[in-house]
Amino acid sequence: MHYVVWDCETDSAVTAFATMLEVGAVCLNSDFKQVDQFEARCRLPQDRIPTATALCINKSNVDLLTKGNYSHYQMIGVLEQTFRGWAKKYGPLTFMGYSSINFDDEVLRKEFFKSLRKPYLTNTEGNMRTDVLNIVRAAFAVDDKILNTELNEKGNASMKLESLSRLNGIESINAHSALADTIMTVKVLDLIKKKQPNLWPEYFKTSSKVIVENIIKQEKIITIQESFYGKNKLFCCAPLHPKACEHPYYKGWYQAVDLRADIELIQKFDYSDLKRETKKPPKFIRTVRSNKAPIILDQSYSMKIEPYNKIDPNVLMKRAELMKTNEKFSNDIINILKETAEEKMDSATQVDEEPEETLYSGGFKKLNEDAFLFDEFHQAPWKDKLSILNKFKDERLVQFGQQLIYNETPDVLPKEIQKKIKRKIAERIFSTNNEKWTTIEDFHEDWRNIYENEDKMFSFKSNDEKMKFLDGIKEYVDNLEQKYMDT
Repeated sequence: MHYVVWDCETDSAVTAFATMLEVGAVCLNSDFKQVDQFEARCRLPQDRIPTATALCINKSNVDLLTKGNYSHYQMIGVLEQTFRGWAKKYGPLTFMGYSSINFDDEVLRKEFFKSLRKPYLTNTEGNMRTDVLNIVRAAFAVDDKILNTELNEKGNASMKLESLSRLNGIESINAHSALADTIMTVKVLDLIKKKQPNLWPEYFKTSSKVIVENIIKQEKIITIQESFYGKNKLFCCAPLHPKACEHPYYKGWYQAVDLRADIELIQKFDYSDLKRETKKPPKFIRTVRSNKAPIILDQSYSMKIEPYNKIDPNVLMKRAELMKTNEKFSNDIINILKETAEEKMDSATQVDEEPEETLYSGGFKKLNEDAFLFDEFHQAPWKDKLSILNKFKDERLVQFGQQLIYNETPDVLPKEIQKKIKRKIAERIFSTNNEKWTTIEDFHEDWRNIYENEDKMFSFKSNDEKMKFLDGIKEYVDNLEQKYMDT
């Protein structure tokens, strides 16, 4: 198995509307030695407004936003080609990044979706994925001396990549550039690999959703790692009955009970009392998300720490056995979770989703029906791409395709489509509502906050450097504002 450690820098923290500006990746062999490397940066498309904070974090100045070698469309294409090329050359890959499952992976999927590419590259076709932050937290929960750490503002050990790198002798000068963060991540992982060689393979076995599901259904007792308010903890848990252990609404969310709870007593509750018990702190039901690369270790790691080492091991085994044999109890828990989810859905405010937000809710079938047309679209000259879009059944993909053409070669589009796209862009960027994407008003508010706050220095070396940077990105946004003002 080869590994791919990667990172991206974006113009926003909202994954559905974020734009990848820079990507860095390294491919490593089974001995964790680098065999390939990739780095690319692109120009920002002219149909969106960046956030000032994101640009300050990754130091994307006006020149980088406008003068990169790649357009955004080109960079996404080269990125896909590189990842697929590595998989073809080295075999199935395990993809990972620092806190990547909830951000980088989501951005990648949605960028591929919006660029008419198969979204699930990192966990299909034999590939798997995990999250380095999960590994670091688990390694620290097992042995809090494994890495040198500093305390954060809440008094807990900081798990930030830059902090860990700096305190463990890893170069971190260019933190928040994609390739620099990738290389720091590799070096942090290498420290863990050397210090916990026996646990190293255990951290990766849950890269596969199928393996997680098998563990949940087969094991009586497991150790899971969770983090709360900056604290990393191990829990000794028993999965629910194998026929009633998956959440009824959230596919791949498996349920287990914390074995410090008095399961013998709780199993005697009637349904209404059990429902009340599930809501009491500390909650005795724990969730293992099979699609989020959870860390699952042998039962011995949690049984030897408090509070589990204060409980007779025979009692823990008895409680676990009760969970595997009492199907009715597990069914009752699953039904309670179902009712709770339904109550939450009923009280939730219904807001129409934008096309960019519908990767999961819009239906896999429609997406898959058009997937065979993706290569034809990308290989065709720009003047022919619009006619290929007429073959698509999914209106979301048609809209994304027209947007791609508009950003690359707008003159090949009919005037009425150009006007329609420009009106949509103007409606978004000039909106004064609280939108999910960044508006011009959002940018200016964020920009002013940074400009007026002397404590917000990010990685700028001087106030003059900061002011020059801010003036540049403001001019960029001002030009976009003028471009769409009369639309």
